[in-house]
Amino acid sequence: MTTSDTPVTIRPLQAADWPAVWPILRTTFQAGDTYAFAPDSSEAEIHKAWVELPAATFVALGAGREILGTYFIKPNQPGQGAHVCNCGYVVAPVAQGQGVASLMCEHSQQQAVAMGFRAMQFNLVVASNVRAVRLWQHLGFAIVGTLPRAFRHHTLGYVDAHVMFKTLVA
Repeated sequence: MTTSDTPVTIRPLQAADWPAVWPILRTTFQAGDTYAFAPDSSEAEIHKAWVELPAATFVALGAGREILGTYFIKPNQPGQGAHVCNCGYVVAPVAQGQGVASLMCEHSQQQAVAMGFRAMQFNLVVASNVRAVRLWQHLGFAIVGTLPRAFRHHTLGYVDAHVMFKTLVA
């Protein structure tokens, strides 16, 4: 897998990756504009949510083996809803705008099918995160619902959030 400028390898997260992944996640969550995690979430809380609870967690590596991004995949619901997965993606600030999120999303869809998931759902895509909404739509996700003022944005206050969905297996 490659972006327009940089070869990218996506592989399962290894324990030794965490010291590089944590600052990327912390920076993203502290911004308070894209994820529902509390900006002051502890490293232990985020490790549990990002690494321990999901079915799998991956990292995207650049040509120099630096971590450009990470994503997790997990069932969106238990039991009768477990055939639909949920993913979360974070790209390192230095790698944003280089196609890493797109590569991770495409990779996650392949992984989801291999893991037996039939669809993918994003539960809280912040409407003011226009780049993400546009990317997910470009990759085939539809907005299936809008939750009015469901996200407390750090600078904009209460903003809408979308539920986005894509069928992976007919």
